[in-house]
Amino acid sequence: MTTINPTFKIAAIQATSVLCDREASTQKACQLIAEASSKGAVLAAFSENWLHGYGGYGWRPIDGPEWWDFAAKFNQEAVEVPSETTDRLCSAAKENEIDVVIGIVERDAQTKGTLYCTALIIGREGEILGKHRKLKPTCGERAEWGENQTGDSLRVYDRGYARISALNCWEHFMLLPSFALMAQGTQIHVALWPGREPAQPPAAPEAMWPRQHLMSRAFASAGACYVMCVAGVRTKDDIPEEGAKWLNPTTGDSVIIDPRGEIIEGPLHNEEGILVADVNPSHIRAAKAVVDNAGHYSRPDVFELRVDGNKVFGK
Repeated sequence: MTTINPTFKIAAIQATSVLCDREASTQKACQLIAEASSKGAVLAAFSENWLHGYGGYGWRPIDGPEWWDFAAKFNQEAVEVPSETTDRLCSAAKENEIDVVIGIVERDAQTKGTLYCTALIIGREGEILGKHRKLKPTCGERAEWGENQTGDSLRVYDRGYARISALNCWEHFMLLPSFALMAQGTQIHVALWPGREPAQPPAAPEAMWPRQHLMSRAFASAGACYVMCVAGVRTKDDIPEEGAKWLNPTTGDSVIIDPRGEIIEGPLHNEEGILVADVNPSHIRAAKAVVDNAGHYSRPDVFELRVDGNKVFGK
């Protein structure tokens, strides 16, 4: 059973990974994990596909040998679970006594071919707690990612200070995955996003329509929980020459959201940095007193939810 402790800190890491370079990205991730820990955080979160970077080539038509070359390079630098790469991430989490959620480009260890958009959850004990592959890739992503074949990764992890969960990007539009996590009592949810492309024509961040903010705030409000909306940032200089034809810069705009759906930290626009926020468990309790979507604000006599045949909600 989770014990509600005094206020504690969480860290949303917005940083540029080294695209198509697993080694360099892993080294940078370990450094950032240490930095987040030095700020007093018990949980650090990275953006979608942070290691080794969000692709995007699937959104473009196959156009000559460059497309194939880039797709091959993207696969070559992907991460298998478990592997030496994940061992290093686990060691960084243990050495710095911090839980970590990081988006990775995961490669199928059996076929060495199919890639997955995966959220990897690592405990401060230095062990992989779980991984969640994106259930449904969006539009052009379907040329890059395979689909999660099971629902058993829709899990909430009790870490003592809070229960944590994670979803990738537009999974937040799917509603049922979100409710499955809310029904398990998530208290801190990590929403991993690739980051937003600059508006055309340029506009101030508050003038854009940030869907990642919209859906992350909706999750926080409906789930009565804190949400770490962590997005990727990438400038033109961060895109390797071989990927220039397929990839665009992203502005990040990561935020941390309280259980009433209000932004309490960020947005961090078009720069690297670590957002740190204090989590107050009493704010979670207060929000759930008003709306507990799997509790008093539900109708289990009318609705039932099963994931892979297992009942998550309903009587």
